[in-house]
Amino acid sequence: MKMNELSLVLVGAGKMGGAMLTGWLEMDLKASNVTVIDPGQPEDMKALAEKRGFSLVSSPEAVAQPDILVIAVKPQMMAKVLPGLTGLVGPKTVVASVAAGTPIATFQSYFGADTGVARVMPNTPAQVGRGMFAAFASDGVSAEMCEAIAELLSSTGKFTWVGEEALIDAVTAVSGSGPAYVFYMVEALAKAGEALGLEPDAANLMARQTIVGAGELLNQSPLSASTLRENVTSPGGTTAAALAVLMAEEGGLGELLAKATVAARDRSIELSK
Repeated sequence: MKMNELSLVLVGAGKMGGAMLTGWLEMDLKASNVTVIDPGQPEDMKALAEKRGFSLVSSPEAVAQPDILVIAVKPQMMAKVLPGLTGLVGPKTVVASVAAGTPIATFQSYFGADTGVARVMPNTPAQVGRGMFAAFASDGVSAEMCEAIAELLSSTGKFTWVGEEALIDAVTAVSGSGPAYVFYMVEALAKAGEALGLEPDAANLMARQTIVGAGELLNQSPLSASTLRENVTSPGGTTAAALAVLMAEEGGLGELLAKATVAARDRSIELSK
């Protein structure tokens, strides 16, 4: 199926849903084939719908069954929202969910055991077109629809498939929660700068721009992260002295990140039950 022939319904146009919608409207996707269901009907979304030509409705009633139904509401809203969406899921409809902690079985319990479902884990940099999406698709999702989903989600960042649903918990731990780890590193680096005598504003600017710049260098460079790290590190120099602490086998950053991601993965598993 060609992208401009695809019909799509988006349920929920908050930060993540809105980011995906923005990316879709920049693609070869016909806006008139897109419907957004958002009970809140925010004024900015109304204005965008009028400008770009997609439909904005407050409820799923009278909305035609789409090729792809994208559900982008908060996990705690699922029990309230899903019963009202059953009429939107036809024999050929694929459901794509970006809600953390909601397994495929939950959607199939509402829409039917044979319903094709793609469980997607996004992250917040999608809001600026730098997102990371990973997904697992159930047996009911055809290769053609997998390709369409991958193209849709790539519009606001990078995309990859994982081979089993359980790995979504690992994705959550690495890329889903990962931006918070980076933001915390900025906080910690700024505080460390203050401790060395820098003014708070200067320390914050240095920490923030260092992370932003390093990320963009990593984005643009064909070199691996380890090679870029080595390029900054002169033998016996200042960076090497710092990395000797960060890369220590016990108590170093690598060990801390390993523990942190295990904690995040385990919590994701708990929330899925």
